[in-house]
Amino acid sequence: MRVITRQRLSRFWEKHKDSEDALKAWFKEAEHAQWKTPGDIKARYSTADFLNNNRVVFNIKGNRYRLIVQIHYNTQVVYIRFAGTHKEYDRIDAEKI
Repeated sequence: MRVITRQRLSRFWEKHKDSEDALKAWFKEAEHAQWKTPGDIKARYSTADFLNNNRVVFNIKGNRYRLIVQIHYNTQVVYIRFAGTHKEYDRIDAEKI
């Protein structure tokens, strides 16, 4: 997968240092993944939640943080839409961010 953009993750882990290793690990896995369907993601990330418009919510660092991505399966592109704490996640509309 082509992940756009790592910068959004790095800005987040600069503020939340304890998320850095988990986000880097997720990024590396996503780059090497070949997700064709939501089922491919669910097989690896059983706690992932799937929303409308091909959005996926990942729990990061033992569910301490949330990562929202939008996936274009046909072009193998993952757009990072949001990285945040649960409190920040509760204040957004995950299907529109």
